[in-house]
Amino acid sequence: MKPVERLHETESEKVSDTVARVLEHLGVSTAFGVTSVHNIGILDAIGRRDRIRFVMSRGEMGAAHMADGYARASGKLGVVITSTGPAAANAAAGLLEATLASSPVLHITGQSSRAHIDRGTGAVHDVPNQLGMLRAVCKSAHRVESAETIAPTLLRAAADALTPPMGAVSVEIPIDIQRGAAFAPALQDELSIPTPRAAPADTIAACTDLIASAKRPLLWIGGGARHAGSAVRRLLDLGFCLITSWNGRGVVPEDDPRSLGALNGVLSPQVDAFCRSANLLLVAGSRLRHQQTRDMGLFLPSPLIQIDIDPSACNRTYRNELFACGDAELTLDALADALEDQLSVTPSFQREFAEMKRAAIDDLCKRQGSYASFPAQLRAVMPRDAVWARDMTMSNNAWGHHAFPVDGPRDSVFPVGGGIGVGLPLAIGAAASGRKTVLLSGDGGFFLNHGELWTAIQAGLDITLIVMNDRGYGVIKHLQNASHGGRHFYTDLVSPELEGLAALGGIPYRRVTQADRFGPTAAEMIAVRGPSLVEVDMQAVGPLPYKPLPQTRQREAH
Repeated sequence: MKPVERLHETESEKVSDTVARVLEHLGVSTAFGVTSVHNIGILDAIGRRDRIRFVMSRGEMGAAHMADGYARASGKLGVVITSTGPAAANAAAGLLEATLASSPVLHITGQSSRAHIDRGTGAVHDVPNQLGMLRAVCKSAHRVESAETIAPTLLRAAADALTPPMGAVSVEIPIDIQRGAAFAPALQDELSIPTPRAAPADTIAACTDLIASAKRPLLWIGGGARHAGSAVRRLLDLGFCLITSWNGRGVVPEDDPRSLGALNGVLSPQVDAFCRSANLLLVAGSRLRHQQTRDMGLFLPSPLIQIDIDPSACNRTYRNELFACGDAELTLDALADALEDQLSVTPSFQREFAEMKRAAIDDLCKRQGSYASFPAQLRAVMPRDAVWARDMTMSNNAWGHHAFPVDGPRDSVFPVGGGIGVGLPLAIGAAASGRKTVLLSGDGGFFLNHGELWTAIQAGLDITLIVMNDRGYGVIKHLQNASHGGRHFYTDLVSPELEGLAALGGIPYRRVTQADRFGPTAAEMIAVRGPSLVEVDMQAVGPLPYKPLPQTRQREAH
């Protein structure tokens, strides 16, 4: 955390200054939001002190997603500041996404004066039970009850957001408190975050005994273990092979032949057959989400050992033989220590895995029709350290999650909750962390939040937007083809021309009408420093073959 000036306990300051000073103490350098009547004092303090960059979003929903994207790409606390009532409700979707993604986000919002809270008096922006609404979408939510409690409440909220399993935490500050004076506290040096611990020794021993006899062990890593790269590599060196969830991608570079990345749940016969040949699965920090396991119908090897810091994760989806409650990195390291001289994996296991991976990727790309070369073309021209952000678009489901390799655990940003339109603000937040960001979006998702394009333009962010334009909701059309007789109700969109939109914003633009021009065109726009836009005209390039995943369950899921 950054050092800040220390005020004497008796020295007076405005509560709004205390809020700004606490954020500085937490090391916050960037925040997102919309200025309004119930946060104007806080933003005035941030502006006067000029130590925190405030990114002005066009709506609170976008601001919350931006704070989430910033947290994921940077590994730091994301901060969003909104007004009360409707503004806080607008932010709810972004707060929910951050909580689902275990992303540390601190939401600061206003509240009616204490005399009017939850009394239905018609105060400005008054809503019933705002705190309950925020608790429903956040890890926790708090109300500041007095000027003296502002600093400890904010510090407790930040610590909660940063304590695994991480998530969004809201703090509402009544407007009468915001406008009042406070006695500036001397801030503590460290947040009160529990020390991470490995699973208990007896649990480690039981897991070791079960793993030691495995000849073909698989490791499945989720977002809760993205910090465990060194421990994962140790297990790979002992003979394990790796699969990741979509949120756990890049825990080791995905060009490692021992890592399948997120090439699962895509009806790959090669992957399915290999999973059936394995005889143990070690899962760390993953929910084994329905979308990535075909609604829990994906066969997973047994015995299954589950590691999670959250005790409620035990048997939440798939049944396990053993559950180890502890920090993923420390627990995996302890297992690697214990297995050092005990594990004897089939010598050909990792070679077979690498061969399966090559065949599965080749097969997946061939199924993309005209877009078969898109993953390779883009990977060849995109910086290895750039953030790969995506919306819930047909192209992402077809190849963005699976066939495009990423190098690091903070290189992949996407809507964990599956909401459309989330990609652009998530990408803007990632770019605000100072990293080059490339977004893959469909036109339907892009136009849901396209007003936030002007946030990126005003902030001068280094972001390239790739919009796969089929002029409608392509995923929904395929679902309608599969299950509703091909009747396409409410899926065709009338939207602005992207070229004109780019001209209006004064940003570089290129259109792709031939598949083999995708890479060179993307390279030209990625080389631009600042916002740029690539439109892939899917009506010109050709249709994207797409087969929705079956929504079935199998006995193995339970």
